[in-house]
Amino acid sequence: MATDNKDESFIETKARDFNKDNVDKSTGVIKKAFIDTIPVMTGYLVLGFGFGIIVKANGYSILLAFAMSFLIYAGSMQYVAINLINGGASFIAIALTTLMVNARHLFYGISMLDKYKNTGKRKPYLIFSLTDETYSLVVRDNKHIPEKDKKTYYLLVSVMNQTYWVMGSLLGAVAGSVITFNSKGIDFALTALFLTVFIEQWLTTKNHGPAIIGVVTSIICLAVFGGDRFLIPTMVIITFLLGVYREASLENEKDIESNYSPCKKEAKEVDSYE
Repeated sequence: MATDNKDESFIETKARDFNKDNVDKSTGVIKKAFIDTIPVMTGYLVLGFGFGIIVKANGYSILLAFAMSFLIYAGSMQYVAINLINGGASFIAIALTTLMVNARHLFYGISMLDKYKNTGKRKPYLIFSLTDETYSLVVRDNKHIPEKDKKTYYLLVSVMNQTYWVMGSLLGAVAGSVITFNSKGIDFALTALFLTVFIEQWLTTKNHGPAIIGVVTSIICLAVFGGDRFLIPTMVIITFLLGVYREASLENEKDIESNYSPCKKEAKEVDSYE
């Protein structure tokens, strides 16, 4: 009986330690996801707030602001959608405009095939919630996240970012129903957030090739096609150039590795000889 009690006590202790380790690891991933999304939170609360104000300024309800941010979650397209609805645009016109404004997400999705592979039931939501800012966080190497926790990290980042957007929209809609003021220029906050994300990525990565390709291609296409038609050609050309750039980078890495391998082999032979 004494032996059985000792065995049970040992098993219970191990179970408690195992559960504690799992809780600590889960808490660690949540903490890291929250810290990484703080810059997005500050931007999304402001942008969502601006969207909520615009919804109310145009005579729509708080419920519409919540529904669009929760079910559509399209950032800049939500701003555009209000103007289209006010202008009496048809469903087809709204659909085509949405496709043009969010065409870049097609290319985001292609580049996330490997990262979102084997994510199971989480995949539909991960696809739905892949915004520009979420993409900028999950596309990184994220070396501070253990490999086995990365799928959970992707989900947490996606959920947190949408939560910030929905909260901002609700707060803005409530404020817009209480306070009356001129909402002109509020939508520029979206441009400011894009610039902030771009600068943050530029400062935190050594490889500036993709950023340079994107900026130069956008400027050239804007000059050639004009402000109303440059988006889709820009995305197509950028995708092609990034594909070429990636292939060249992989070839360069293979060359470096092949040159390094003989040196590494010789070093091992010297160590074994000594």
